[in-house]
Parts: sequence; C-alpha cells; structure tokens
Amino acid sequence: MPFYLLHEDITRVKADAVVNAANPSLLGGGGVDGAIHRAAGPELREECAALGGCRPGEAKKTAAYRLPAKYVIHTVGPIWEGGNAGEREILGRCYKNSLALARDIGCESVVFPLISAGAYGYPREEALAAAVEEIRAFLDDGNDDMTVTLALFDDPARMRKGFPLLGRMLEGLNVPRPAADFAPAAPGAAPKKRKADFLSFTRREKARGNLAGALSLRKEEAPAAKEALEDAEVPSMAQAAPAFGSASSLEEALSMIDESFSEMLLRKIDERGMKDSECYRRANVDRKLFSKIRSDRRYRPSKATALAFAVALELSLPETEELLLKAGYALSPSAPFDVIVRFFIERGKYDLFEINEALYAFDQKQLGA
Repeated sequence: MPFYLLHEDITRVKADAVVNAANPSLLGGGGVDGAIHRAAGPELREECAALGGCRPGEAKKTAAYRLPAKYVIHTVGPIWEGGNAGEREILGRCYKNSLALARDIGCESVVFPLISAGAYGYPREEALAAAVEEIRAFLDDGNDDMTVTLALFDDPARMRKGFPLLGRMLEGLNVPRPAADFAPAAPGAAPKKRKADFLSFTRREKARGNLAGALSLRKEEAPAAKEALEDAEVPSMAQAAPAFGSASSLEEALSMIDESFSEMLLRKIDERGMKDSECYRRANVDRKLFSKIRSDRRYRPSKATALAFAVALELSLPETEELLLKAGYALSPSAPFDVIVRFFIERGKYDLFEINEALYAFDQKQLGA
C-alpha cells in the first residue's frame, strides 16, 4: 500500500494502470492527455472513440497499448472556476472512481498525474492536497495491496517554499542525492582526521550507553568533547559484548545477541496498543513486507523503512535512534535525508506524508517500502 511522489514523465512510469487526465471526448488533447495518447499510439484513440466520452468525475478504462502498463484509466477533472462550483467534489470523485476501478480490475500499482492542475487551472497546491487526501483515504480503507504513485512533472524545488525553515537548515549541506544508507569511501582514500575523531568518539559514547548524546553532537564539537573524555574509562569489547565464547553452538551464540530490530518493533507496537495493520499502513509499508519483518527476527530493513516505522509509532528521538541502531543505522547531522526526518520528529510532527512531501521537495528518498 505504499504511496509516493515521483518527479517523472507519467508515460515512462511502469505500473499496472496509468491514469489519464482526459477531456470529456476521451479523444486526446493537450498536456498529460496528449502525451498519453502519443505514447500509447493510435490504437488508444480508436478504443476511446467507442466509449462515448466521459463526464467529469467518472472513470473509464482501456488497454494501454505501447505504454509500460496494462491499462489506462481515463478520468475527467473539473475546470477551475474559483472554487465555488463544486470543483473539489468533482476532483475527489476522479481519484475515488479511478482507484476503485483499478482495484476492481486487479491492479496492484497505479500512477496518477496531478489531475486538473494543468490547462484546467486548478491551483497546484490545492490540487496536490486533494490528491493526497483522497489517495490516503483509499489506502486506509483496507486496500493494503496497492501501490499508488503521484507523478509530478514540475521540478520538486517548487515545493520548497512550503518548508522555509528546513530550507535554511539545509543550506550548505552538499550530500549527493539520493541519501544513501552508507557511503563507502573511494578506493585508497585516506579518511579525514576530523571524521575519524567524530566516529571514534561516537563509538566511545555508544560503549557508555550514551548513544543519544553521541548522535546529537555536531562534528565540530566532537574533537573538544573527545579530549574531555580521553581519560575516562571505556569498557573493552570483551566487557561490553556477550560472552559468545561460552556458547556451545552457533544457534546459542546468536540467541545471545541483543534485541533485534523486528523484536523491538513488535514490542513497541504492543506498548502503543496498536494493531499490526494500523502500524504498517501508517508507515507506508505493504502487508507482505511487514509479514517478512514479523517472521524473521534478524530481518534488516532499509533505513527509510526503519524510520517509517519510527514515525508510525511516534517514537521520541532517543527511541528512534535506538530503533535505527537495531537495524545498523544512525542519524547523521550532515545528510539532508536524516536532517529532514529528525526535524519533524524533534517537533513531534508524525504525519508521514507531510514528511515525504518535504523529502520529495529536497530530492531525497521517501519513507516507506
């Protein structure tokens, strides 16, 4: 059931169904409508001619022909007349009817354009808010097995004005897109001393059980803090780790490892009094992946998935950092992806789709799986 924003030409997106923002005749036109007809080929127009047109808010299907999809779902959006002519209701029906039709014909994935936001003049921000609201409502209504993508043709940077404080915080960060879980060093490259000092200090703080403090340090603070703790007693690995040497088998040794990611996740779900389905829906994760996580205590998710569950469970920052550590990750003060997610968690803002809008606006991987 994941829902993502994508900056892409809709005619190139692979999905079971592609939604066409059509005109009432269904015979092609400008914008998305014309692009889909050109990419699908003349056969699409021939089939559309037999459908007898389409009224605003309705949805009708055809084959997709040369598009990378099985079906085209045609829907006619409202023409913007100022907002008092029932435009929002009609736009809502476009999404509801298209999604219901996709479900009824067995689609597991569907990609939408931003309906009516082009030549029909619907204000872009309001069109996006309506699309997100309707798609979320559909997915939350038990439609767990469908992946929905909203393909936006405009540059994501247009959305950054909605996140002015984040924009100022991210100024000066120069980390390539997409944000990687780990960034391996170039072969033969010597690590910078400052980075090594920070990582060394972070390891010492982990050994002291002060992970949250270590991860919250800025890089420039690390060398001074490291010197202040230089003489402090640090437990050896033998002291900090389980006594694996005493285990009589590999299975027994593995059983001595600390609580895993999946175990902590399931424990937190129980502590929150949540149902599994509520958690994975809020995390933008499909049921099949959640089943894998539940059945395998050593399952290692992507960083985006781990953080999605932290947001779904509304974990505090220390709890989030602990859950991430179980999966082998940490938040970095120099990675835009990490800074953005941390920004929302620190402020107690756990709307995953709002976070994903911010991640999209700043060209970062979105939360979910």
